[in-house]
Amino acid sequence: MWWRILIIFLAFALLGAHFMRFGQTLISAAFIAAPLLLFIRHVAITRSLQLVLILSAIFVWGLSGFDYVQMRISMDAPWVRLAFIMSAVTLFTLLASYCCQGVQRLRQAKR
Repeated sequence: MWWRILIIFLAFALLGAHFMRFGQTLISAAFIAAPLLLFIRHVAITRSLQLVLILSAIFVWGLSGFDYVQMRISMDAPWVRLAFIMSAVTLFTLLASYCCQGVQRLRQAKR
């Protein structure tokens, strides 16, 4: 179970680093602190973290990746590697969302 929590933490840390790059420290701190909510063992908290990861994969990584690739294409710069990297980050965030479901199942099995 520890590796699921590590994946969730890394996904939120990546999101926090993304927002820190643009100087949005409050949002960055919220994303970095969000996995601490896993210490509260409630279904609604785990589901809300899962929903945040899914929405972040779509609206942060998906839209940012699309914008970055379009910018590279318009400048006639190499863009394929960037597309692979952004796709990998999006898939990693979705994997972390799936790990939230596994954490919830393990907690229910321990009861």
